[in-house]
Amino acid sequence: MTGNNASASRESAKAARQLAAAQAPMTINCPDVAVRLWSVPQQARPAVDNELAQLDTQVADAYGQLATGDAKADQNWVRSQVLDPLSSQRRSTLDRIAAEIERVSTRPQGLDSLASCTVKRDDVAPASGAAVPSAPASGTSAPGAPAPGASAPAAGGQAQTGPRRSDFVDIRKVRPNVASPRLQSTASRGTFQSRCGRNENKHFNPDNVIVAPGVSNGAHHMHDYVGNLETDAFSSNDDLATAGTTCTNGDRSTHYWPVLRLRNGKNEGDVNLPGGGQDGNVGRILQPASVQLTFRGSPVSKVTAIPTFLRIITGDAKAFTNGTANANASWSCTGFENRQLKDKYPLCPQGSNVVRTFKFQSCWDGQNTDSANHRTHVAFARPNGSCAKGFRAIPQLVQRITYKIAPGSVFAVDSFPEQLHKPGTDHGDFINVMSSSLMRKAVNCINSGRRCG
Repeated sequence: MTGNNASASRESAKAARQLAAAQAPMTINCPDVAVRLWSVPQQARPAVDNELAQLDTQVADAYGQLATGDAKADQNWVRSQVLDPLSSQRRSTLDRIAAEIERVSTRPQGLDSLASCTVKRDDVAPASGAAVPSAPASGTSAPGAPAPGASAPAAGGQAQTGPRRSDFVDIRKVRPNVASPRLQSTASRGTFQSRCGRNENKHFNPDNVIVAPGVSNGAHHMHDYVGNLETDAFSSNDDLATAGTTCTNGDRSTHYWPVLRLRNGKNEGDVNLPGGGQDGNVGRILQPASVQLTFRGSPVSKVTAIPTFLRIITGDAKAFTNGTANANASWSCTGFENRQLKDKYPLCPQGSNVVRTFKFQSCWDGQNTDSANHRTHVAFARPNGSCAKGFRAIPQLVQRITYKIAPGSVFAVDSFPEQLHKPGTDHGDFINVMSSSLMRKAVNCINSGRRCG
């Protein structure tokens, strides 16, 4: 090869790499303000929660802007038209948060340092219909092609990204990895179940009454609900206490999690709505094959009653950009549940169902039913099963949800736009609205070692 030809070849390869990089999906990465607010006075929480929800809306809007053609071609355009305006909006919102706290307490310092965001490109190949290591069904995408409905522009102008091929793994190739603390003689060995159906009444909304009360589309993804029939962003404790329920024992508790969608190119009725296509969530919503809601005891002690209206979130809806500190996703397949996946979707063999399991925090501070970041009032037990000093053991809620999904199908959880439907962002939510008598029955059952429900 001559010098000129070699030079031309290098330039051509460089141009190809630049073009591929420019066309790769981009993810907006912003500091999560909510997890940094450890202490917000009770009087300021409603206003602060509203402002935190506005931060999520700003990122979702910026993500839609990022999905335009200009964003893929020009980094200066990304800076001037996406990141700079977003940072300006966030700075104003953070200033309002600080002012709201200052009305009743000391103004927090350093919030303005959380205003700036960055973007990163994802050059990993999208998942395809041939993701399972078996022959793809007729009509599925060619290897390396986007999953059906996974990369086409969604309604509202947002490009749909994720899941990726690397987000899936054959469960048969995963080694057993589940270990449990040894039960001590003082353990509470019983269980209590609430049977609340599989959301047959199609109770969906993109709200989050725990994290963003009073804000429509506060989650920017669709939630699946069982239990309390009235749960949405505007539900007060009084509303929850008097609502109907899908639970057979009268339990009015609220249980919800992101919907799971089949990415087969067929859309739900929310394809043009907030939480659905407008926020990059497309595909057919899958109804669970089963939902099990079980309360378990402590391996080292008796448990005490869960207070009414205690709120718990487990997992992190923003784990893709926040990191795994608060992530608590567990994916598996029936027949293989001694193998749990934290950051991959399972590819299950024929006859085996996909399983999502949420094991909630089982230690409570004994005082608060919520906290500023919705985390610090509860905690996970230590490796030996005991609670840290200042916390007491409560029944541990385990939400176990299964789905019948044909081998070779591409599926994903709904997510915030910037979280790319990553499996590690899966999360569960719970508000305890059991009556005092039902909670006493549950605690007695668990502490006496019986199985009830």
